[in-house]
Amino acid sequence: MSYQTDTVCIHGQGSREAIESTGAISFPIYQTAAYAHPAVGQSTGYDYNRVQNPTRKELERIVTDLEHGLDTIAFATGMAAVNAFMELFAPGDHVVATDDLYGGVIRQFRKVNEKNGMEFTYVDTSNLDAVEAAIRENTKLIYIETPTNPMMLVTDLRAVSEIAARHNCLLAVDNTFLTPYFQNPLDLGADVVIHSATKYLGGHNDTLGGFLVTNHAEIADKIREMVKTTGACLAPFDAWLILRGIKTLSVRMEKHQENALAIAKWLKSHPKVEEVFYVGLEDHTGHDIVQRQCRGYGGMLTFHVDSQETAYSVLERIKLIQFAESLGGTESLMTYPFTQTHADVPDEKRRANGIDERTLRMSVGIENVRDLIADLEQALG
Repeated sequence: MSYQTDTVCIHGQGSREAIESTGAISFPIYQTAAYAHPAVGQSTGYDYNRVQNPTRKELERIVTDLEHGLDTIAFATGMAAVNAFMELFAPGDHVVATDDLYGGVIRQFRKVNEKNGMEFTYVDTSNLDAVEAAIRENTKLIYIETPTNPMMLVTDLRAVSEIAARHNCLLAVDNTFLTPYFQNPLDLGADVVIHSATKYLGGHNDTLGGFLVTNHAEIADKIREMVKTTGACLAPFDAWLILRGIKTLSVRMEKHQENALAIAKWLKSHPKVEEVFYVGLEDHTGHDIVQRQCRGYGGMLTFHVDSQETAYSVLERIKLIQFAESLGGTESLMTYPFTQTHADVPDEKRRANGIDERTLRMSVGIENVRDLIADLEQALG
């Protein structure tokens, strides 16, 4: 029997591993560093926590099923997942990447991977001609966020996967914003899906985590060897928190989306708001693509106010909405990308991408939308 996505969030597609007989509804936390061996040359299937842990394995099973993949590897953070993935490549390899990436990923590329001899070209991946033109003989990877952070640009994944296939390079997609509840990049031709589980998958702003999901056994084996070597694995208690969070992913994402769409429409009518970027709005440039490749719009939006003074005033005056750098939790958060998430991006590039002193990014939570709009109204003045 094949289950629907909201059921998979709770049970997965199959049965969990029969490693205990208590019938516990909540999967146990196996808080251990090591496991006893029955005899020389024998193993229970668990040897050392850096390599295997039952709680982490159950979480990886659920995420694999949600993303329609072959395997998932869980990491201590989203950036640990990105770092491990980039270790698949060698000095001289070239990467084509979305130019509106999360600033932490750009920092990883510039301060770690470029130092190690890799080359990067940043383009607007919503422009297929620009992607094609950026490909070189040594291109090994196309790395995409869709929607992008923070300007919400949308890339046609099916079309880019065809470009990647023609040039024999991998396609990796960061699916943090939409989650597997609204988008499945592997079904659209991606080779690897990346998540910051800190965000919507955990959903409660109480832990860190990251995932790499793939439908290629060779990639999964290499990544698992990397985790065994470097030790960037997700701890048992954090795995349990994210496992618990995913159980409510479907209901949370529906509420995030409902609230975000209402707030986006309200912001468009406010005299101090000059532009709103939300993929659920019909006038968004990527709306038609989202309609084709996704099942929803998510809870992230960005908007430009009329001045830096207005932006500062909003950040100082919001009360219910909190001025904080993360996203994807039950609480609504407001971020100032210019000095927070994208502070490491060169100023010229930030401005070219539309990020300036007037830019505010909002992770819309699941509070009552009337309360959120009232807070925005009083903050905007």
